[in-house]
Amino acid sequence: MIDTTFHDKETAMNKYKLRLDLSIDIGVKLYRIERLDNGELGGYIGSEKNLSQEGNAWIYGDARVYGNAQVSGDAQIYGDARVSGDARVSGNARVYGNAWVSGNAWVYGDARVYGNAWVSGDAQIYGDARVSGDARVSGNARVSGNAWVSGDARVSGDAWVSGNARVSGDARVYGNAWVSGDARISGNAWVSGNAQIKCISEIINFVIGFSFSITITPDNIMIGCQVKKRTEWLKITKDEAKEMGLPEHLYPYYRQLIKTGMKLVPKRKKVK
Repeated sequence: MIDTTFHDKETAMNKYKLRLDLSIDIGVKLYRIERLDNGELGGYIGSEKNLSQEGNAWIYGDARVYGNAQVSGDAQIYGDARVSGDARVSGNARVYGNAWVSGNAWVYGDARVYGNAWVSGDAQIYGDARVSGDARVSGNARVSGNAWVSGDARVSGDAWVSGNARVSGDARVYGNAWVSGDARISGNAWVSGNAQIKCISEIINFVIGFSFSITITPDNIMIGCQVKKRTEWLKITKDEAKEMGLPEHLYPYYRQLIKTGMKLVPKRKKVK
């Protein structure tokens, strides 16, 4: 007869036990956990492989960890958060609210994933990074440093958001794009391909396909070796850009990046 009070593998070295009498079925059976030192009830797991018996890692409330997912170190999962698949949450990371970490995703360091955010695929969130709101980070994407991804933003593919960068609103960053420094990508902006956006103080530099460099300052824009006033570049036609050596298929991206850069680096105000 099965003892429904505690898991039959309980040992003196364990920090918690499975309460087989407190289970839920979500297609797989999950069991509520209970601390051995004070009887505090925690969230739900599928088996002991989901939550390390070592360290201070813990699952609270109605949070659920299942599949081959692992929570370890000092990580905490709480609220209605979900961690599933082969995902890992470790270090001092926190996953909470209605957030979901799935697939082979990894959240570690002091990273936070919360709200309705979803981290999936082989994505990694680490450092002091934050992913919140309805944001999605997927594929092989990385969010690190003090970067924030929020709102309805999407970061996917092999994209990397790092430093103090912020990606918010309905912004999309994908492909091999790299957003770093103090860059701000918001609204309906799209950054893709091999574009690099790095904002340091009042100067921002873009690299389109690693062939054309665009540097935007409060006064001018330099593309390659040519310098013009900021608004003059937006008057360049597709044929003129082609004569300058810009590949025709990159023309839409060129205009988009200039417009985005002009928002990120405001025009210098005249001193009266």
